[in-house]
Amino acid sequence: MGNFFTAVRLQENLCVGCINCIKRCPTEAIRVRNGKAMIKKEFCIDCGECIRICKHHAKKAVYDSLGELQRFQYTIALPAPSLYAQMNNLEDVNIVLNALKRMGFDDVYEVSGAAEVLSSYSRVYVEQHKEKWPIISTACPSITRLIRVRFPNLLEHLLPLKPPIDIAALVARKEAMQKTGLRSDQIGIFFISPCPAKVTAVRYPLGYEHSEVDGVLAIKEVYPILIKCMKEVADEDELDDLVTGGKIGISWGSSGGEASGLLTDSYLAADGIEHVIRVLEDMEDQKFSNLEFIELNACSGGCVGGVLTVENPYVARVKLKRLRKYMPVARNHTTIEEKDLLWDNEVEYEPVFTLGENMSQSISMMAKMEELLESFPGLDCGSCGAPTCKALAEDIVRGAAKETDCIHIFREKMIRLSSELGEENL
Repeated sequence: MGNFFTAVRLQENLCVGCINCIKRCPTEAIRVRNGKAMIKKEFCIDCGECIRICKHHAKKAVYDSLGELQRFQYTIALPAPSLYAQMNNLEDVNIVLNALKRMGFDDVYEVSGAAEVLSSYSRVYVEQHKEKWPIISTACPSITRLIRVRFPNLLEHLLPLKPPIDIAALVARKEAMQKTGLRSDQIGIFFISPCPAKVTAVRYPLGYEHSEVDGVLAIKEVYPILIKCMKEVADEDELDDLVTGGKIGISWGSSGGEASGLLTDSYLAADGIEHVIRVLEDMEDQKFSNLEFIELNACSGGCVGGVLTVENPYVARVKLKRLRKYMPVARNHTTIEEKDLLWDNEVEYEPVFTLGENMSQSISMMAKMEELLESFPGLDCGSCGAPTCKALAEDIVRGAAKETDCIHIFREKMIRLSSELGEENL
């Protein structure tokens, strides 16, 4: 087993022990024990669905604060394309980029610019690796982690390229070092993120050893300060031209944007974790024989639907579509060596769902599970604190729960004991 970090955490004082989150979690990573939810880190993929569903705000995402900028002599902001979709009536991306500098950043480098570089290389990779069709995008870290723990047969189909944020950070750092003469460790690079999965991807990346990003800020935290700075910038006569991304790069902010940049019609794009899981299950069953590429986003609408955003994802998609309407197809013509784009190592299967330490033990535990399931009512009511009867049975054979956690089993036991006591008193 590896070391597991999750950017989604529980605020125990706010948790009331309801079962909304355990029903929503796509990997059954949450249990309710002793009246409080608990997150099993090894199962969590940081999709943020529990944050979205919890009306008590007991789930939160961890990310860096703006105070982290003080640790560096020179700071660079990496705005996600989805950031622009939060703004009303935005016609010029330069307003946002200049406002970020007014906020306190020394420079800005668009993630959309790096996305265009990746689109160009992805087209070549997909064409040269037909034996791996359909190739699955790795831009969404939640999807990569989901496949790693639940769909090991699909690992060979993953696109082995670093995400746009790391390519943007790599280019931005090199340019800043040349411009300022500072050392790499004196330059801080901060990604402005729509989701908690990017926090985990930066701290514990999959497919490569180290991320070039120094910190991850939440769009919802940056937004109110940025809006104020945008109003000030909008009154200026002339703005610095900081744009590096065009229509292809900006499109990565919503579902289907990455796939459309491949300039092929032989693709599938799905968003929303339930739809994603269905696509992956169908792919395991070899139902997509004629597709070249599959783009999957855990959040509805794509990155514009991340839990760290402020705008309705469907409204945000419309805003992004309007913004890119008059943009050139592509702006970024940066040349990056292939070795800097590719993963350093393969993503390996993480068997977090296996029951035993060996085959014999696993078979024995499976047999015990089947026996338990026959005794359970099969209602999947969640009253036991597990999302399904099967999940409770797994917890029991792992030693993390007991049969009487099922209220139906507990009730039958109480009725039986009462009956036995009554007979004794006769």
